[in-house]
Amino acid sequence: MESFELTPALEDYVKVIWAASEWEERSCTIGELARQLGFAPSSVSETVKRMASLGLVDHQPYGGITLTSAGERAAVAMIRRHRIIETYLVRTFDYSWDEVHDEAERLEHAASDRLIDAMDAALGFPRADPHGDPIPRADGSIDDTEPSCNLTEVALDTPAVVVRVNDADAELLRWCAKMGIAPGAHIEVRDRLTGAQQLDVVVGGHNVAMSHTAAAAVWVAPLDKSK
Repeated sequence: MESFELTPALEDYVKVIWAASEWEERSCTIGELARQLGFAPSSVSETVKRMASLGLVDHQPYGGITLTSAGERAAVAMIRRHRIIETYLVRTFDYSWDEVHDEAERLEHAASDRLIDAMDAALGFPRADPHGDPIPRADGSIDDTEPSCNLTEVALDTPAVVVRVNDADAELLRWCAKMGIAPGAHIEVRDRLTGAQQLDVVVGGHNVAMSHTAAAAVWVAPLDKSK
């Protein structure tokens, strides 16, 4: 593939494709890209064809979309920008974690690598953003994360610690913050009400009723009681 500079639109595409498989082993689809980017499926399909011709993705008709090595490098660079900007806004300007996603979406395309590296250094090279998502290093490497699973899959009465909360829904993030559900919080599922699509959990000693939708946005790891 010849060297070229990605447009902001293509940067968004590779970032969404990469994020689709970050926490689950699956590939992205045309429909998912259309929903997340707000474009018609036909328009997305044409863009994906162009990306394939540029060597950024592999895609078979009616199949999943996966990034090539070149596409993955571009995606990780954008993920790094996005998450460092989010972290900087929270730590430096007192943004709340539900405000930073959209702000970072706007700023990430304009920020230079030099600025991002300077922000990273000023923050002390954080390993994760405010939502618990790992921040890639400048060389593109990412720290190994501890084994985790979705809160909806945790066995009852099993102590766990929150490692990540999906940042796609600002309203949900505000609710989670109010309930004390954030990276580092101790959480335990006490009951599942299948018919009501609800989980009864304990967070920081408090009982909380969570919808299945809210629980699906939370990822946890087994609690190491030795720490």
